[in-house]
Amino acid sequence: MLSDLQHLELDIPIEVIWDFIRDENNWAPLVPGYIQHEKINDHQISWEFKSDLGVMKKRVNLLITFKEWNEPSRVTFELKRSNEKYLGEGYFEAKALNRNKTRVTGFLEIKASGPMGSLANSLFKKALQKSDEEVALVISSKLEEFQAKVKN
Repeated sequence: MLSDLQHLELDIPIEVIWDFIRDENNWAPLVPGYIQHEKINDHQISWEFKSDLGVMKKRVNLLITFKEWNEPSRVTFELKRSNEKYLGEGYFEAKALNRNKTRVTGFLEIKASGPMGSLANSLFKKALQKSDEEVALVISSKLEEFQAKVKN
């Protein structure tokens, strides 16, 4: 099982971060390889993106199920692929450090199974950390843009 934990301290109030997070249209397109997403209901999103793990390149369809949504502090979710029961899970946490500064933590754990599971897990290991770092930078940049729009 692979996992990655990212921490960011942002000079953005926690309320602004949650205004951004509550709408999946703000953050779903920021994942590398994004193709499209669709909100199924208040607890599920279908997400399609192109996976590039070096020797393995393919389209991936994920179903994200939100298990817990405790605004403004924590969201937990589970990931499934259409042909598998379980792929992984994670969470997003935000903690106000003061009125204008928030510590954001993201965690993702993935376990590929099936005949290619061990190969996929070894490839995921490198890609997961790189992807999470990219996503963290892109989301923090988009949050700054979002905050500027909110102020105006």
